[in-house]
Amino acid sequence: MSKVISAKEAAALVKNGDTLAIGGFVGSGVPEELLIALQERFQETKNPRDLTIFHTAGIGDAKTRGGNHVGLEGMVKKLYCAHIGLEPALNALTVANKIATFVVPQGVTAHMLRAIAGHKVGVVTHVGLKTFADPRLEGCKANQAAIDSKEDIVEVVKLGGKELLLYKAFPINVCFIKGSYGDPDGNISLSLEGTHNDQLEMAAAVHNSGGIVIAQVNQVVERNTIKAQEVKIAGFMVDYVVVGQPANNVQFFLFPEYRQECAGNVRVPAGAITPEPLSERKVIGRRGAFELKPGMLVNLGIGIPDAVAGVANEEGFADRLTLSIESGILGGIPLPGVGIGGSTNPVAMYKHPDIFDIYDGGGISLSCLGAAQIDAKGNVNVSKFAGRVVGPGGFVNISQNAKKVCFCGTFTAGKSEYEIKNGKLNIIKDGDGVKFVNKVEQITFSGDYANETGQPILYITERAVFQLTPKGIMLIEIAPGVDLERHIFAKMEFKPLVADKLKTMDERLFKEGPMGLTI
Repeated sequence: MSKVISAKEAAALVKNGDTLAIGGFVGSGVPEELLIALQERFQETKNPRDLTIFHTAGIGDAKTRGGNHVGLEGMVKKLYCAHIGLEPALNALTVANKIATFVVPQGVTAHMLRAIAGHKVGVVTHVGLKTFADPRLEGCKANQAAIDSKEDIVEVVKLGGKELLLYKAFPINVCFIKGSYGDPDGNISLSLEGTHNDQLEMAAAVHNSGGIVIAQVNQVVERNTIKAQEVKIAGFMVDYVVVGQPANNVQFFLFPEYRQECAGNVRVPAGAITPEPLSERKVIGRRGAFELKPGMLVNLGIGIPDAVAGVANEEGFADRLTLSIESGILGGIPLPGVGIGGSTNPVAMYKHPDIFDIYDGGGISLSCLGAAQIDAKGNVNVSKFAGRVVGPGGFVNISQNAKKVCFCGTFTAGKSEYEIKNGKLNIIKDGDGVKFVNKVEQITFSGDYANETGQPILYITERAVFQLTPKGIMLIEIAPGVDLERHIFAKMEFKPLVADKLKTMDERLFKEGPMGLTI
């Protein structure tokens, strides 16, 4: 008997009060057809209501797609996830305290699926100590509604003489996942997908919770035609299969077509990737690239940090190191913007929880990450600021465990204007927002924890570079053309330590054309 049903029939299977897990990573592997059907059902019938929504990574395009389809008042009661920065509909409900929102380190959400599948008590880890996730600070409670719920999702435990965090497991009633091909028995292939993130683990968690697994695919094929090595989710775990319309079956929200070079099926010449023009973003990416060494496993965050990848490609040494993303993609040139999680010419495609096993154990040599706020102690906030709840994504796992971290971003926030030429930086108009503050609104990265573990930390901007020391952050480099008092100290809420031998940033960072950088 065939397991193929319509999206409308699938949406009708979600009951009031269910915990619904949604697969995907930003704009890849998102079951858009199923989410649209659920949204339409609620708009027509006001059901299902009071759902708990779970997803491992953020899923959205900062507009209307992905998790935004479930951001409807009354549909959701509780949200448990790692990131909602690209889900304005859910963000609005969170800020308005219409739902209880818990934001959790992404490696924890990925490993939570395994814990649920194995009927374990939860995820026990050092990840999150001394950050907002620590119950002695905020316990992952992102808004007042979460605090008022009196629910504690994480607690401090001691095992083997070590202080750790226990993130508690819970059953999941139903899940929506995305594959490429399915057959009438429910076997699912991911052969066209740009990421192989959490589909298997999510299906296992829901199946072993006694729930309903629903897979959206591009096409249903005949029985026994999907090769065994291509079946990533076996049919016994899949209850229903839904064929999505082409517009809702995209590889990435970044572009409408499927690209074989992003699925690892073909390779395109690296020269086909156009270098980006000289800008403050490129200056920061170039300075980050100075920290690269051959053979490194590198992780890059979304936004300005991903400029490091473009610089490595332009300078001709991208193939001498392995760039990785927490979606599980290794190698190649990471995609920008809402394509984050994917890569052009990947060399390997791991699963989401697998890559966090490597990350949590210190497998990353260098990570370049963003920063919304930085304080004198070296703490960094990327998760809650300016009236927005964003969540950490993989930031906590990565920043706590990488052998070295470079926080990369512009010195100020807001609209700025620069002139970059002849090896100098001319600041014509500065942004109004101060990013170097007395105290961050939320601790997503702990400077104290980094000093305890001896982790080297740099803070890289277009005009200055700082280094974490046991006494706080220290200014160690300044851009040529920049005035120390007017362009740096006057734009900070605190005065940093200053190195005895303050260096000038390499003038090659501020010139057109390749730098001739080698590693």
